[in-house]
Amino acid sequence: MEVLVILVPLALSLGLAGLLAFLWSLKSGQYEDLDGAAERILLDDKDDRIATGERDGAARPEPSAPPMKGRDEAVSRR
Repeated sequence: MEVLVILVPLALSLGLAGLLAFLWSLKSGQYEDLDGAAERILLDDKDDRIATGERDGAARPEPSAPPMKGRDEAVSRR
């Protein structure tokens, strides 16, 4: 029972700290644009491609690493 003297005020202070952090996030605008980031990923970045000079259908450079071998090829070597 003596430990409750420490745990109850500790629990109340942690709860108060969480409430204050939540209220601060509301006041600072953290929840203003919830759908913006989710929709931005779906948008086409045409402005970025124009700035870098890339066009639709332009040839892309080949990857520098060789392709990985399939599982069948690795098994047949044994």
